[in-house]
Amino acid sequence: MYLIVGLGNIGSKYDMTRHNMGFQAIEHLSEKKGVTVNKKEKNGLTGVYREFGEKIMLAKPTTFMNNSGLCVSGLVNFYEVPLENLLVIYDDIDLVPGDVRIRQHGSGGTHNGMRSIIQSLGSQDFPRIRIGIGKPEDCSDLVNYVLGRFAKSELLPMEDAVIEVSKGVDYFVKDGVDLAMNQINVRKNPEKPTTTEIEENN
Repeated sequence: MYLIVGLGNIGSKYDMTRHNMGFQAIEHLSEKKGVTVNKKEKNGLTGVYREFGEKIMLAKPTTFMNNSGLCVSGLVNFYEVPLENLLVIYDDIDLVPGDVRIRQHGSGGTHNGMRSIIQSLGSQDFPRIRIGIGKPEDCSDLVNYVLGRFAKSELLPMEDAVIEVSKGVDYFVKDGVDLAMNQINVRKNPEKPTTTEIEENN
C-alpha cells in the first residue's frame, strides 16, 4: 500500500493559500483518479484508488499544519505502511514558485508540518515532494506570506506545478522514487542549491 499525504490547513479561510499547496495537489490527484477524499480517520480525510497493481491512499490531515504528524503517523501505523511507500507533498519557501523537487529523505527544514511528521514517525527517511512557493523580500513576515494567496503572475506556474506533482506521484508508485526524481527534478530556472539540498546530498 502507498500513502500519499498533502499538507495544509483545514478551513475555507486557508483555501488556495501558499501553505496549502499540498492540499491542492491532493485535490488535483483525487479529481484525476476519480476518488473522493472524505473518509474521516486518524485525524485526517482519506480516499483510496487502485492503479499499477497497487492500493494507493490519498490523505489530508485535519489537524492544523503544526500537528500534521498525528495524522501521518496514525495512518502509517494503522495500515502498516513502509516508510519508503509514504510520500508527503508540501510547500517550500526555498524553491522558486512552481518548482517541483522530489527527495528520498531529509530534514524538515523550516516547515513545521514536516517537523511534526518527522518527530511523530521518529524518522526522516521517507520520500517527499516539495512545491516551490518562493519567499518574501521581508523574511521577518513569513507567517503572513505563507498564509497569503498567490499573485496573479504566479497562478499559472503553480497550476503547472500541481500537474507536475501528479506525474511525480505516478512515477513514484509505478517505478520508485529514484526514477521519479530523474523524471521530475529538472529546474526551469537554474539556481544555487538550497541549504537543505546540500545537506541531503552529503
